[in-house]
Amino acid sequence: MAVPRALFVLATVAVAAAALPAPEWESIAGLQSKTEDARQAAAVQELLERLLGPRAASAFSVSVNRSLAGPGGLDTYRLSSGAPGVVDVAGSSGVAAASGVYRYLKDFCGCHVSWSGTQLRLPDSLPPVPTEIVVTSPNRFRFYQNVCTQSYSYVWWDWARWEQEIDWMALHGINMALAFTGQEALWQRVYLSLGLNQSEIDEYFTGPAFLAWNRMGNLHTWAGPLPLSWHLKQLYLQHRILERMRSLGMITVLPAFSGHVPRGLLRVFPQVNVTQLGNWSHFNCTYSCVYLLSPDEPMFQVIGTLFLKEMIKEIGTDHVYSADTFNEMRPISADPAYLSKVSAAVFHSMTRADPSALWLMQGWLFQHLPDFWKPAQVQALLQGVPLGRMLVLDLFAESKPVYPWTESFYGQPFIWCMLHNFGGNHGLFGTAESINQGPFEARGFHNSTMVGVGLTPEGIEQNDVMYELMTDLGWHKEPINLMEWVANYATQRYGAMNAQATQAWQLLLRSAYNCSGVCINHNHSPLVHRPSLRMNTELWYNRSDIYEAWRLLQSAASTLGTSSTFCYDLVDVARQAVQQLVSDYYMEIKQAFESHTLPLLLTAGGVLVYDLLPELDALLSSDRRFLLGSWLEAACTMATSAREADLYDLNARNQLTLWGPSGNILDYANKQFGGLVLDYYGMRWSLFVSTLVKCLNTGTPFHQSQFNEAVFQVEQGFIYNGKRYPDTATGNTLDIATKIFLKYYPSAMKRNHLRAM
Repeated sequence: MAVPRALFVLATVAVAAAALPAPEWESIAGLQSKTEDARQAAAVQELLERLLGPRAASAFSVSVNRSLAGPGGLDTYRLSSGAPGVVDVAGSSGVAAASGVYRYLKDFCGCHVSWSGTQLRLPDSLPPVPTEIVVTSPNRFRFYQNVCTQSYSYVWWDWARWEQEIDWMALHGINMALAFTGQEALWQRVYLSLGLNQSEIDEYFTGPAFLAWNRMGNLHTWAGPLPLSWHLKQLYLQHRILERMRSLGMITVLPAFSGHVPRGLLRVFPQVNVTQLGNWSHFNCTYSCVYLLSPDEPMFQVIGTLFLKEMIKEIGTDHVYSADTFNEMRPISADPAYLSKVSAAVFHSMTRADPSALWLMQGWLFQHLPDFWKPAQVQALLQGVPLGRMLVLDLFAESKPVYPWTESFYGQPFIWCMLHNFGGNHGLFGTAESINQGPFEARGFHNSTMVGVGLTPEGIEQNDVMYELMTDLGWHKEPINLMEWVANYATQRYGAMNAQATQAWQLLLRSAYNCSGVCINHNHSPLVHRPSLRMNTELWYNRSDIYEAWRLLQSAASTLGTSSTFCYDLVDVARQAVQQLVSDYYMEIKQAFESHTLPLLLTAGGVLVYDLLPELDALLSSDRRFLLGSWLEAACTMATSAREADLYDLNARNQLTLWGPSGNILDYANKQFGGLVLDYYGMRWSLFVSTLVKCLNTGTPFHQSQFNEAVFQVEQGFIYNGKRYPDTATGNTLDIATKIFLKYYPSAMKRNHLRAM
């Protein structure tokens, strides 16, 4: 039987409530509540000072009062005008108040805050709020992060970058988020206390850029070991992250034990009951095939409880824990009784350390292996935990929701999520109509147990528009007018109304940002994949829409060119247009080879390798937000020695390219960075074209396997080339963008016309 949404309330601390007389308890709780409200209000005021500066921030009077919350603890904010030039913002939490501030900044001042930049031009005196605005979110939780985000995006972050992100989270209404940083330091303590030696622990942990998959039981050893300095720095960072998130009223989701253990445990406890799972993805057992404890094995509870107690002692808790036992891994048995025992064991190890524990689980496994996870298996895993004590992330709901065929997760509360991005790829992409309809349909589903919405991208810092839209929708009770919304988005993002920019964004939202059906933003463009004669050039949108948006933004450059966010978007749309052109030239190269037309092959290949890709690299290199050097320098900065710097550099380069020692998940995390386009993708395309030319000249067939062996040397060579890439931009973005537009836009339109004939 489904649990009504109104009955599901997050487990919160009620320490000693039963032991105290009611009036005394209520008095203590009231004092604690007021103290916490004041703390959260102060945290929001400090956020505003970081964002706007002390003078502008002083024009906002912020208060937090949890009694403002709607039914079931729903976040609420109120906006009104107090003294002349002062805006009163009241929220039921710090996050609610920050969301109210951002609503005011957008609607009354035309401001914008995103990963790619901010637009914060405020008038000298803040406009008054004519009548009080009261907004209550229909979503108890507005969740953020995917376990993979930790590796694809956050891995090299310092506190300054984390501080910016937490500010972004609060302004965008995020009130629940993963907090996984630094957990390996705590795991190391636990394993040492159990008798493992340091070498056994070092063998288990992966390198920093691959820790997400170590945490989910997919991978071990690769690109490690983790230095001691890594543990110390990350744990210190975790303390700061948690303090800031909690000060704003966010619920921090901490890691828990999922049952996976290092091989070294078998030496210490040779009789322990474990199963070695099969290999993950394209890795063999050298780096995969982890050990999973039997749910009946007593060590399951020992390890799980030890870890949680150690963690709570170190960093406290908000009583929500995340664990994924079967992420992209096939269980050893489909017997519902076994699956129920596994989930019961995981949950029991949580409650032994924290009786108020709530388990948050990613629901990716159910749609990833649909041949295994039939209704009986799903129900068994979910209902091995008491109803209401598990919170499921319907991780990919914008394309493949799980709740409809699992009867709303068989009664367990769930969060409707937009996954959106795989691997942190660049590429214009979105499912605007789906996210504008899906959450509201899910809430109205028969016996729905939906309690919130979430953002669960594998990688961030791309496609700002989709995250702005999704976080806005977290405060709406019904779908919005997307064309009106995106027109306002363009004006707020650039700080001025511009008809051409508005047209461009409305066009983009109807095309590249409106994929329907099962849509996966894993960039399959020939540009960012190992060349072959069988490459995917299909698009879900009309390619001419990108060229027209490119033209419109280029036309607006003379007016909006001083806007940093505009320059970012101009680069991003031009990059997408060039990506399409790469597909065109690839098709010409392929056709020329197959028709044995050497002159055409030389012409198309020459333009691609010696002009188009260098031009794209120059454009990307003109913007610091598209620099390979920024990614590599962030990795290097984490190091405390030359040896560590080499290890982190290997991690950073390998993840973007080979993703494993031998191209195991080749190009999955592809990025279009200045430096990477020329020295990695460009080198591969050069070898491909020269190989095809040689084949035609010698009359020999092209063998993909032979090419793969040769190009692997190029790919591996990039990882170890030792080259330092600049982390500061070079060249003038507007000049380079104009040059590329004038050179390639006419031919792009001509090619597009020929395609349509």
